[in-house]
Amino acid sequence: MSDFETARRNMVDGQLRPNKVTDSRILDAMETLPRETFMDKAHQGIAYVDEDIEVAPGRFLMEPVVLARLVQALELEKSDSVLVIGAATGYDAALIGMLAGPVVAIESDAALVEQSSMVLNHLGIDNVAVIEAPLADGYAGQAPYDVVFFSGAVPDIPGNTTDQVAPGGRIAAVVSEGENGILGRAHLMMRIDQGLSGRPIFDAGTHALPGFEQTPEFVF
Repeated sequence: MSDFETARRNMVDGQLRPNKVTDSRILDAMETLPRETFMDKAHQGIAYVDEDIEVAPGRFLMEPVVLARLVQALELEKSDSVLVIGAATGYDAALIGMLAGPVVAIESDAALVEQSSMVLNHLGIDNVAVIEAPLADGYAGQAPYDVVFFSGAVPDIPGNTTDQVAPGGRIAAVVSEGENGILGRAHLMMRIDQGLSGRPIFDAGTHALPGFEQTPEFVF
C-alpha cells in the first residue's frame, strides 16, 4: 500500500467516520479518489490534512469533513444532474461525479479549467464537464439541475442560481457569517415553487468563492 493510499484510509477512518459521515458510498469514493492528484507536488504531502488547502491564489480545496457532510446531505442519486459552482482543480466535482449523473462544473479561472479538465480526463471521470464561466451566474445552458453544489463559501444564494434548480431540487452551500467565509454554517435548501426552503445543518468554515462579494450599503 502506498503512502497516499494509507493517508486516504486514515482520512476516512480518522476524520470522516468520527464526524457523522455514514454514507458508505461517500466513504468508499473518498478512500479511492486520489486527492493528491488535484494539487501541485509541493502540496501533495498535505493532501489529506483536515483543513482547507490552497491550490491557486485565493482558491482552496474544502476541508474533507465539510465536503463529505455537505455531499452526504444532498443524498445524491445516479440520475441526478448536478451543477458545481467553483470547480477549482476539480476534486469536489470528481467526487460528486462518482455519486451522481452528469455534472457541469463551472470555473472562472481559465488555468484552473485547463488543469481540472486534464486531471479528470487522466482519472477517466467522463461524466464531469468543466466550463469557464463567471461563478455568480451559474450555468443556465444546461439547466434545470437536480442539485447545485457550491465549492466554497458564499454570503447568500443568488436568485439566478435558484432559477436554475428544478422543482424539488437541492442546493448545498456554506453560507458565510464572517470575513472571507471562514465562519459560517452549512445549509441544505430545496426549490419550492419560485423560492427556496432550507435549514442550516451544521457549523462550518471554508474560504469564500470569488465573485459573490456583497456591495456595501450606504449609511446616511
